[in-house]
Amino acid sequence: MASWNLWHGCHKISAGCAHCYVYRIDARHGRDSSIVTKTKDFDLPMRKNRMKEYKIPSGELVYTCFTSDFLLEDADPWREEAWRIMKIRSDLRFLFITKRIHRFAQCIPPDWGDGYDNVVVCCTAENQDRADFRLPIFRDLPIRHKSIICEPLLGPIDLSPYLGSWVEDVVVGGESGIDARLCDYAWVLDIRRQCIGHGVPFHFRQTGAYFRKDGKTYRILKKDQQAQAHKAKIDLRPRGIDKSVEAPYSQGKPASGGSTPQSPVQGTFFIDEI
Repeated sequence: MASWNLWHGCHKISAGCAHCYVYRIDARHGRDSSIVTKTKDFDLPMRKNRMKEYKIPSGELVYTCFTSDFLLEDADPWREEAWRIMKIRSDLRFLFITKRIHRFAQCIPPDWGDGYDNVVVCCTAENQDRADFRLPIFRDLPIRHKSIICEPLLGPIDLSPYLGSWVEDVVVGGESGIDARLCDYAWVLDIRRQCIGHGVPFHFRQTGAYFRKDGKTYRILKKDQQAQAHKAKIDLRPRGIDKSVEAPYSQGKPASGGSTPQSPVQGTFFIDEI
């Protein structure tokens, strides 16, 4: 896996942005995250080593624009060249997550057609309001690989009106950080139930910092949030789907951090009960 942050900075657009990790990290260094700049790594996928080989080798999954939004208005002058790089490096898979899916149609290159096969687009839906706004748009766009990201999950969401074979997977996770909002396990399980009903793969990526199960709320350290979600063992890949091919955003290695207590999703106490 590789990261390609070709521009940096963003503007908060919805509830999921409130405690953005980019803003949080930039604040520690006295940097204004609302100022969007093209980075020195803009041409990273095209760079070669001394052996004249690409520094990002063929077959890699490239997490793209994770310190901004690929469809951000400020990046309009740079995006055409970014698409060109993605097309040249058709041997790589590029994945980006957006809260601006409503801008997609005006941001694609002339030769997009029904999509580049090496580009995965993930649309976030952190609450019911954003699901109802973004997902009908997302469903109808010409994109070959589509994932729904409910992260940070801020409340119960009914995705059932939108789920179908067009969705390659649904990823759910809580919010991290000192000001994180609570994630309830009941919300996670309900989305999983909806995915089962529509034959859509489901991945529980992380618990978030504040996690509630059966009326008890737990404070979970950042280093343990992915590992604890993994211990729930609720990911699913419905029968008929090739299990040898993982959904791209589900491929991250669970956080370890060494020995950890048992998972709250299994009913035990974790760190501090609040």
